[in-house]
Amino acid sequence: MLLGILRLAAAAAFAAALTLAATACKRAAPAPAPSTPEVVVTDVIQRDVPLYSEWVGTTEGFVNAQIHPKVSGYVLKQNYKDGDHVDEGQLLFQIDDREYKAALDQALGNLAQEQAQLKRFQQDLARYTALYKAAVISKQEFQTETQTTRASAAQVQAAEAAVESARLNMQWTRVTSPIGGIAGIAKTQVGDLVGPTTLLTTVSQLDPIKVTFPISEREYLHFAERIKLHEEKGITKTEPVLQMILADGKTYKYPGHFYVANRQVNVQTGTIVIQGIFPNPDYILRPGLYAKIRSATDVQRGALLIPQDAVLDTQGQYQVAVVGADNRVSLRTVKTGKEVGSLRIIKDGLKPGERVVTEGLQKVSDGMEVRPRLAPAEPDSTAAPEPAQPSVPSAARPAASASPAARG
Repeated sequence: MLLGILRLAAAAAFAAALTLAATACKRAAPAPAPSTPEVVVTDVIQRDVPLYSEWVGTTEGFVNAQIHPKVSGYVLKQNYKDGDHVDEGQLLFQIDDREYKAALDQALGNLAQEQAQLKRFQQDLARYTALYKAAVISKQEFQTETQTTRASAAQVQAAEAAVESARLNMQWTRVTSPIGGIAGIAKTQVGDLVGPTTLLTTVSQLDPIKVTFPISEREYLHFAERIKLHEEKGITKTEPVLQMILADGKTYKYPGHFYVANRQVNVQTGTIVIQGIFPNPDYILRPGLYAKIRSATDVQRGALLIPQDAVLDTQGQYQVAVVGADNRVSLRTVKTGKEVGSLRIIKDGLKPGERVVTEGLQKVSDGMEVRPRLAPAEPDSTAAPEPAQPSVPSAARPAASASPAARG
């Protein structure tokens, strides 16, 4: 029995020894070398880049005519439909004219009476003139009759003026539109008593339409020379255009131009109001719309560009991962400029033709070897749109308008 126990103990010891030997072999086996990570790189490109500025503004009609009656009375009829396009001179409202017709008739009667009296005085003056020449009457009597005739003639002129005034009041009971445009919702109803201070409606000329927005005093001074050039020569082919981004994020299909600058800077805000004009043939734009105005105000020559995904922001410092000819990564601190679409301008830290990592930044570290896969450079989508001449009625154009067209 003792012999069996010894044999079992020997077997257990042998098994334990085999287990330890196997474990030691596993520990002694060398770990496999880590695989070289693959990253996507793109070349640093160099090109001329338009630099855009943006402002927030509001649309308003090119001309906005507030319609007030010139006479008082009851509104008898509204002759247009709210929101309709009306023509210049079109009848909008009819005011009760009976009172003014009676006043015109009375004025005409007074005029006829004064004319008849003047005719009688003129006949008397003709007789007195003959008598005076014949020395039948005195000079004083002749002068008295002359002055009476002149006073009567003045009364006729006053009566004629009263007739013209009554006729104008009669005409003003027909309220017409002074411009062509879109008529707003009427502020009064048929039957309302209105007067010269009553706003009946507003008519806005919407093609073209204006956009009003403020720019800073520094921006204005930067482009003052170009504004002066615009005043002297008007819109030029080299003048930059305006793009309008609406509240839904879409860009308005018609480009516009700077139109006029206000006469003074607001001392409280340090800004000056600018107006741009945009074609609006379909009347899509209405006064009061939010509008973000965007324009290529400058061009940076030979700018270095990389995708924004290649820039790593670390506590306010910007870094990029540059892959050298030996496929090793070098982390560099760079100085960035403005964003241009999906690209970022690099002012310092890179050279044209170098390769930067755009995908796989989280995998790399300084000095690491990588397997780069070249991605094509971004297409040039920074070009400004072609200028388009906005439709501005010649009669509505000022002789000289201060516009930051050059600011463009």
